Amino acid sequence: MTESKEKLSTQILQWKCVESKMESKRLLYGRFSISSFQKGQANTVGIAMRRTLLNEIKGASITYVEMKKAKHEYSTIIGVQESIHDILINLKEIVFKSDSYEPQKAYISISGPKKVTATDIKSPSCIRIIDKTQYIATLTKSVSLDIELNIEKDRGYRIENLQKCKENSIFPIDAVFMPIRNVNYSVHSFEIEEKTKEILFLEIWTDGSLTPKEAFYEASRNLIDLFIPLINSEKKDRILGIDKKNESETPTVQFISFDMNNTTKNIAFKHIFIDQLELPARAYNCLKRVNIHTIADLLNYSKEDLTKIKKFGKKSVEQVLEALKKHFSVNLLKK
Repeated sequence: MTESKEKLSTQILQWKCVESKMESKRLLYGRFSISSFQKGQANTVGIAMRRTLLNEIKGASITYVEMKKAKHEYSTIIGVQESIHDILINLKEIVFKSDSYEPQKAYISISGPKKVTATDIKSPSCIRIIDKTQYIATLTKSVSLDIELNIEKDRGYRIENLQKCKENSIFPIDAVFMPIRNVNYSVHSFEIEEKTKEILFLEIWTDGSLTPKEAFYEASRNLIDLFIPLINSEKKDRILGIDKKNESETPTVQFISFDMNNTTKNIAFKHIFIDQLELPARAYNCLKRVNIHTIADLLNYSKEDLTKIKKFGKKSVEQVLEALKKHFSVNLLKK
């Protein structure tokens, strides 16, 4: 029994991208193979990856729009070809990529006559528009169109907040924070050394705000993040000598060194990217600029080291310390 567990824990999986193509700016495709699994494991991983890709990957979306000249959703503006409802539908089609976990504002302020597209949106540097050719409206006369967009980053689907409709100029939008368009997986078996092995094929379609490869990485990290607290919880119980299966019996103290616990954390931190800290865009971009990509990279720095990073101030250091404590209960090195 012990021998089989050891073999399982040292199992090495390999993956590669077997196909990648750009069907359009808003539709990227990637096909990946992961091997080799023991019999039954590939289906388990396939189900978990598919659900994580569809439900746990964060995206950016417009949550509400402010147009001061508009009275209600089905009204029109003189000199604008589309109704307010049509403009909202067109705005909903725009795909954004956001590096900020805080709500951001973008603006359209333009005069006609003119065909208005996503190119005319003025947004902060942390917001990127994937396809700037997206059509919004047509100004048929010499009138101005002023629109304020509220863009947020989240996961899943959010139904419009009707409370905001109390103000005539504000129009909530059903926000779709799902950058993954579709996911398929298939499992294929093969024989090697008289043993049945499995290979998992994973197909991912994204909206262009991230590549299928980036989505693959993020889904893997999210699954790891979900289970790390459970692993650490079990180890704490074992360190304290608590055996939940035999609570009615006299407990037998089992000693596990804290080094082993730290080793487990260090291995996991190499696979968790700093995106999980949900830092403000300024702090996040500064860390990425000096090649700090994972939590493990960050933990190699002390507070003093961070202050030496260009444009990385005291406030940014405090934000990093707070995020590390909140999400992973760890601190930076002391020098």
